[in-house]
Amino acid sequence: MAADSFQVSILASSSQGNSLLVKTPHEQILVDAGLSGKKIQTLLQSVGSDMRQIAAILVTHEHSDHIRGVGVLARRYGVPIYANQKTWQAMAPKIGKVPLEQQHIFAPESCLSLGDLEIESFRVSHDAADPQFYNLHYDNKSFIDLTDTGYVSDRVKYQIQNADGILLECNHDVEMLRQGNYPWSLQQRILGDEGHLSNLDSARTLSEVIGNATKQVYLGHRSPHNNERNLAHQTVAHFLEDRDYAVDHDFRLWDTAALQATPLISL
Repeated sequence: MAADSFQVSILASSSQGNSLLVKTPHEQILVDAGLSGKKIQTLLQSVGSDMRQIAAILVTHEHSDHIRGVGVLARRYGVPIYANQKTWQAMAPKIGKVPLEQQHIFAPESCLSLGDLEIESFRVSHDAADPQFYNLHYDNKSFIDLTDTGYVSDRVKYQIQNADGILLECNHDVEMLRQGNYPWSLQQRILGDEGHLSNLDSARTLSEVIGNATKQVYLGHRSPHNNERNLAHQTVAHFLEDRDYAVDHDFRLWDTAALQATPLISL
């Protein structure tokens, strides 16, 4: 592996828990820690990393599938935690005590430098206090993390255009959701502007933001009840192929999993 590479592994991505590892030659960080501390450590070790090497955890929003392990990892390893003000206020009662010196504010629509990583935050439309996701940059490469939003605005599409890699939500199949056991109110929440992207929503968004630089596309945050891996993959692949994208030639289309990390890939 090139010494100067910018690498990512989706440690976990589903409605049950989410965590992303981003690695440069001099820095390793997590975006979200939505599983137990023990599971996060096991997943890191599966791709040759370790919590002792993690310089920071960035939090996107306060829902449990994104913060479940944040408190224990902060206390056990002394790792700094970054989130915006409203997210801190919302998640503080859920994660337990975090030493003040480890609490850092990362405001929406702003930039942060962590070692050799440059990170931009951008707001999304989701039913949380102030949800934000991230565009991570290293050495003219960029990776987008975007997994919880009811829709992708034109502003966000502009911000995530032509990234080298992207993790995008592919939460549900609309028909499976409609025919499933979820109550009407929950269905409406998921389908609403502050809910989650369907397979087709994700496909449409990707068709508008994939560019010549894009080489790695990850389908994330899949519901275990209202989606299936092959269905999500085929819906997105067929939609893109119908619009003349050469899937798995121009770029690799990856499926993520709830408890299995994707390989550590260089962008």
